[in-house]
Amino acid sequence: MSLVLDAVTLTYPDGDGRLTALDAVSLDVPAGTLTAVVGPSGSGKSSLLAVAATLVTPDEGRVVVGGTDTGPLTPAAKAELRREHIGIVFQQPNLLPSLSAAEQLQVMAHLSGRQPKAVRGRAMDLLDAVGLADQAHRRPHQLSGGQRQRVNIARALMNEPSLLLVDEPTSALDHERGAAVMDLLATLTTERGTATVLVTHDRTHLARTDRTVTVQDGRLTDSVRA
Repeated sequence: MSLVLDAVTLTYPDGDGRLTALDAVSLDVPAGTLTAVVGPSGSGKSSLLAVAATLVTPDEGRVVVGGTDTGPLTPAAKAELRREHIGIVFQQPNLLPSLSAAEQLQVMAHLSGRQPKAVRGRAMDLLDAVGLADQAHRRPHQLSGGQRQRVNIARALMNEPSLLLVDEPTSALDHERGAAVMDLLATLTTERGTATVLVTHDRTHLARTDRTVTVQDGRLTDSVRA
């Protein structure tokens, strides 16, 4: 399943006028590829991610997820699309303090009505994939920052999303742990065939991406192979 942004423009109220966050942005992210979005603070990176996640509706243009134009969808249909097909990795893990690593994942699947036995098995498989099978019983306060971020990634993959949207996953990590997270995202993208979009300010890990695009003043001003 791919992601296509077609001439997307997004504005916000700004006093008596409008502030342009995205200006006719077009982007194609095929399945099984990792695209990094870089640019200075306030350039429109987070707005691009929010539009791609169908959390914000653009003023103009189309957001197409897996061939489905999300524009005509109702809010309920968009919520279902996110639940079933889109995984979102937030900058801060925001794990539930009372739940173990395995339970963080299981609760996501329960929201989609999946069977408990199958849910437990998939949670353990994903924790193994991110190198945390032996930490499944631990709660967030018992995990390091890097481990919490890996739980965050595994949780986003719990419902087998076709589109993975990742916001600054290495911002709170040192270089070594950041590199490990980037390696993990690149590997999971290839192995699971997701279309992955990564917003980052850290250019040191871009060699693991398939493509890098730069957002400047709401426009895609550059597009190069990493």
